[in-house]
Amino acid sequence: MKNLASFSLATALALAGCTSTKPTTVATTAAPAAPTETYPKGVGLDMTDLDRTVNPCDDFYQFSGGNWLRNNPVPSYASSWGPRNLLGNRTQDLLRKILEDAAANRAATPGSNLQKVGDFYAAAMDTAAIDRAGLAPLQPELDRVANIRSLANLRTELVHLQEIGASPFFRVGVDVDEKISSQYAVQLGQGGLTLPNREFYFKTDARTEKVKAAYRAYLTQMFGLLGAPPVVAQLDAATVERIETRLAKASRTPVELRDPQANYNKLTVAAAQQRYPALDLKGLLADMRLGQAREVIIGQPAFFDEVNAVLKTESLPDLKVYLRWHLLRSVAGALPTSYADAAFRYAQAQSGAKQQAPRWKRMQAATDNYLGEAFGQLYVDQAFPPAAKAKALEMVTNIKASMAEHIQTNTWMSAPTKAEALKKLNALRVKIGYPDVWRDYSALPISRDSYLKNLLAARLWESRREAAHLGQPIDRNEWTMTPPTINAYYNPALNEIVFPAGYLQPPFFDPQADDAINYGAIGGVMGHEMTHGFDDQGRQYDSQGNLRDWWNPADAAEFTKRAAVVGRQYDAFSPLDSVHVNGQLTMGENLADFAGLTVVYGALEKQLRQRYGTGPRPKYDGFTPEQRYFLSWAQLRRTNIRPEALRQQIATDPHSPGQYRTIGPLMNMPQFQAAFGCQEGNKMVRKPADRAVIW
Repeated sequence: MKNLASFSLATALALAGCTSTKPTTVATTAAPAAPTETYPKGVGLDMTDLDRTVNPCDDFYQFSGGNWLRNNPVPSYASSWGPRNLLGNRTQDLLRKILEDAAANRAATPGSNLQKVGDFYAAAMDTAAIDRAGLAPLQPELDRVANIRSLANLRTELVHLQEIGASPFFRVGVDVDEKISSQYAVQLGQGGLTLPNREFYFKTDARTEKVKAAYRAYLTQMFGLLGAPPVVAQLDAATVERIETRLAKASRTPVELRDPQANYNKLTVAAAQQRYPALDLKGLLADMRLGQAREVIIGQPAFFDEVNAVLKTESLPDLKVYLRWHLLRSVAGALPTSYADAAFRYAQAQSGAKQQAPRWKRMQAATDNYLGEAFGQLYVDQAFPPAAKAKALEMVTNIKASMAEHIQTNTWMSAPTKAEALKKLNALRVKIGYPDVWRDYSALPISRDSYLKNLLAARLWESRREAAHLGQPIDRNEWTMTPPTINAYYNPALNEIVFPAGYLQPPFFDPQADDAINYGAIGGVMGHEMTHGFDDQGRQYDSQGNLRDWWNPADAAEFTKRAAVVGRQYDAFSPLDSVHVNGQLTMGENLADFAGLTVVYGALEKQLRQRYGTGPRPKYDGFTPEQRYFLSWAQLRRTNIRPEALRQQIATDPHSPGQYRTIGPLMNMPQFQAAFGCQEGNKMVRKPADRAVIW
């Protein structure tokens, strides 16, 4: 498990530099019509997606993709739908073929990645065998919980449940020590809840009550499926909710979890043993093969005070009910159909999806989750040629150079702080496509006998692989996303940005497209992840990944003041009645959007000057490169989303909804306004005094 000290290490920084280009299309009172001149057709934008009845200077989100939004409703099995889903479908089709070919290959060398991937997927897809087996594969685990006779037995079972991924009460693992980034540390953080976060246990609005009703029904049904009579199932459900509510009350909010300093609390094992005697941390660590640890990082000390109190004051039968529940819910998708269906109905209340995704899609995701790099090697061989990796690295290099210029020309940052910022930028590691060193799965046993047994074996293997890091040098070759993943991340403790091969595909990255399209698409993502190193969280880590204040106090105060403007802007966005974006929860991602778009725009301008000098720049589809840059960014943010899922996103997700990721940064960018000829008074133009400008 990663980053237990802060629980929010997808960090980011705001930059918003200002350069300007002459307006090329006037759009002050009406949207530009389709061009009457003949222009070459470009790659990467579909002109039929544009809604030309909308003025781009009033609502660029609708202008750039209004027709697409109307013509692409959310499928019944999904909660939202956008370009990432379309790429996901194409990727899944390829992955499905890889998996089905592997499953059909009964001659694969025993112990090879091909054998393990094929057997894992084959077992996961054999629903008839899963239904026939019933609870038999899980029975040894249920018996372990049933046989608990004392608090000492319970602590032993806690260790086992942590190692097989049930994670009752809290999460424990080994990760980079954020204040000594050259070594690993044992880290513990709050957990043990079924509802999405602590807020759901206490809010009483209609939407939350609907989710809580589904939660109670889920608990009751699952206990009933285990064989409990209806009255007992209801009592057991109430017991779980009561214990989880105690834990929720002591838990930190999503916004509080974004403070890395507050969530880093190092104690000696002896001190932790004294503070949390019922937990017996010393014994727990020894049983998890972490007995060599002399210190631990406690993410949320007050939460563990409550865990200690729960273990002391709750009856053993009630604690066993709670453990049984978290075991059961953690493997519901690998159990017979009735259990998986119950889990979906609970998820449905949160997402609004009308039906489950096809089983092959769910099991493809499970294979990627548990055998990600074994599976990923098979994917990379077919989907990511070396030339694509070289092109992506070239783009990152150009964006990094633009970032350095923005730091150097910053007007409010002092020279010493600039020097530290440049030092951090220069130390940034870039990972593209896939790991240089692939993970070794030779010690993980996988067969066709039982999907559940494979799942539990993979979890135990991963837990022990992670535990083995303690006391070892930092493994800088390790990835926390798999190669087919359509996403990217910044890791502050390692000061690295990582772009899996799955994201480096059209429409996000297309070697056939012009520079403006690629810089607006994957370039925007690259700038976003790079500037995460300088957002409200990321800026707290130095060039070596240590959680250390390297800012001049006056500079830090000025940064906070400027970032607060971004927070207020997003607090005002309301996609649904009475529902507002949380500017503090989404601060890091918003700042990375602001900064990334500005920095990458500078990189594109430099690229265009190198390519065309002072001469004319070609238009494709009637749009200038600058306009295509912003269109490319916007078209990849367009998203149709169900109201239930939108409310869930705003309550739990540090990313703002797609429409605000589009218009939020652009409203503050003179570069956008110049590109489309926007004037004061247009809705996409903030007055200079109201603009958020950080870099």
